[in-house]
Amino acid sequence: MALSDADVQKQIMEYYEKKEKQVELQKKIQSSNMLNQARLKVLKVREDHVRNVLEEARKRLGEITLNSAKYKELLSTLILQALFQLFETAVLIRCRSQDRGLVESTFPEVAAKYKDATGKDILLKVDSENSLPADTTGGIELVVHQGRIRINNTLEARLELIAQQLVPEIRTALFGRNVNRRFTD
Repeated sequence: MALSDADVQKQIMEYYEKKEKQVELQKKIQSSNMLNQARLKVLKVREDHVRNVLEEARKRLGEITLNSAKYKELLSTLILQALFQLFETAVLIRCRSQDRGLVESTFPEVAAKYKDATGKDILLKVDSENSLPADTTGGIELVVHQGRIRINNTLEARLELIAQQLVPEIRTALFGRNVNRRFTD
């Protein structure tokens, strides 16, 4: 049975309609891919900018160590805070070698504040064998139980902790609120 001209024409039309739909679909896929790539580039640039802001903060962090009165106050606060976390009676403190004298000068004040708050005496000692690396910005690390428990209260560790909490706020401050975001964590 031979096909009539009308049937052949109908098959040709269906074939080209099918091809047109495929071309439209390919255009939509390509457009979507390009849009996603553009979004990813924007997000990467934003993340790089946030990372640069945090890196700048890290560089400026070292400036506090230049003012010995403020730095001493900060060190005593960091030590006391870590002591409250540990709640031990004998603690070894690691610091940069250049901060050793300043850290030791905080011991009487810190011990008195700790005793007032907890009613316990505390034995504080600077670790003379292990110091924090010289390229560390500053701060302290408390160690108990032969190094099995450590509290890292270096300035870098504190900045990292704060940065994790504040990254959404930093993004909003730099780029404004994202209307497409439901949650801001």
